[in-house]
Amino acid sequence: MHAHHSGSKGSIAIVGGETLLGKEIQELLAARRHNVNLIASLETDGTSILTQGAEEPLVMASLASADWSAAKVVILAGSKETAHQVYEKIRGFKPAPLVIDVSGGLEDLAESRLRAPMVENAPADAKSPVQAIAHPAAIAIALLLQHLQKARAFRRSVIEIFEPVSERGKAGIDELQKQTVALLSFKPVPKELFDAQAAFSMLSQYGADSPASLEEIEAKIDRHLASLLAHSGTPMPSLRLVQAPVFHGYSISVWVEFEENPGMEAIFQALGSRDIDVRTRDHEPPTNVGVAGQGGITVGSIAQDRNLPRAWWFWMVADNLQIVAENAGEVVREYFE
Repeated sequence: MHAHHSGSKGSIAIVGGETLLGKEIQELLAARRHNVNLIASLETDGTSILTQGAEEPLVMASLASADWSAAKVVILAGSKETAHQVYEKIRGFKPAPLVIDVSGGLEDLAESRLRAPMVENAPADAKSPVQAIAHPAAIAIALLLQHLQKARAFRRSVIEIFEPVSERGKAGIDELQKQTVALLSFKPVPKELFDAQAAFSMLSQYGADSPASLEEIEAKIDRHLASLLAHSGTPMPSLRLVQAPVFHGYSISVWVEFEENPGMEAIFQALGSRDIDVRTRDHEPPTNVGVAGQGGITVGSIAQDRNLPRAWWFWMVADNLQIVAENAGEVVREYFE
């Protein structure tokens, strides 16, 4: 058991070190030999928090006891409320650290800039004090559509996004696990987060008393995607978000109608990228479970629409936490270079 810090590339504070996303970002940055300090976003009267790391328990500072003086970059991976609290505390520092927001709490600030280095086509405003990482589903979809546009211009696309419960954090994972156990034991189903049965069920919306809203999340994905595609000339798709009864990883069904049929070979050539793993018919179709821990996106089950020859189907999967971590890590790299 130890207080976590590693490497020597520059001091980075991760607020929300106990969260799923905070741990994912910490592992990526530690592998790149950055000096990473974890700060808990939990309210506590103590000076430190104990949490489970990848290999052993970790001790991290509480918000009240955290030392911000050495931080050149602060990554906000906790709640939206904590993001505002921390930002108000550090924004007046001279010099102020770069803030990378993966919580979504600061994206509406005038000084915030939406970032997704994996798909950006225009120079980023790297001088902005707040760099808000785009929604992982928006990044994954933008990556696919921008590359498909190279095969042939397309008229329209329709996309169904199957959301994992890990997008709601540890609370989402815990509730799905508890619901599954309760159903198999013929016991009442807990519904504190989803206010609906998420286990063994597909949800088009949460219950009325849920603190989250699928409609609002869908609108956020749509808004972020519009920003990411703005300079690429890629038409905006029609989106639908569905809560899937899976713990981790996005599964996304994509239908694209091209102006003319590009053919399979042109599609494969267009998708060639270090961030895209393309599966041919000789390989097993990709699954959200199979890409856990992998970067970028994986695309397979590519098939021509039997009723519209110029249209094609694509099945895309991605590790939702890894995509955010990768893009946050790229913003960190830009800053220190």
